[in-house]
Amino acid sequence: MGVGPSSTIYRKMELPTRAKVVVPPPSKKGKVIEFHSPSKWKIYFEASKQMSSKLIVVYFTASWCGPCHLMQPVVTDFADKYDNVEFIKIDVDEMEKVAEEFSVRIMPTFVLIKGSKQVDKVVGAKAEELQKKIEKHR
Repeated sequence: MGVGPSSTIYRKMELPTRAKVVVPPPSKKGKVIEFHSPSKWKIYFEASKQMSSKLIVVYFTASWCGPCHLMQPVVTDFADKYDNVEFIKIDVDEMEKVAEEFSVRIMPTFVLIKGSKQVDKVVGAKAEELQKKIEKHR
């Protein structure tokens, strides 16, 4: 008689019918939002046009891109530092059409958007340049 997966006893746990489970919203600070669906991105992008004063930094990346991996902690730090700026991460291999819409040809590319307009762009792993442009447009 060994102890293993077949000897484990599982009990079904039931919550009282009146119990409410409240999950607090995730903290915005330091969060980089990832999109994997073009339709969800489109909904978000259309809604973001209403927030004309908010800067959005769209980080175009790829899993095979070495410089993108170097920039990931930088982007996370910026998301932590600039809590009034929205940081979005898009994998160009998952969302080719979105990358084409923003004329992304080199990774990483950072597109800065305010309202419905692209206000700036940084091509390459240029942390200082990205920070200066965020400071300029936020």
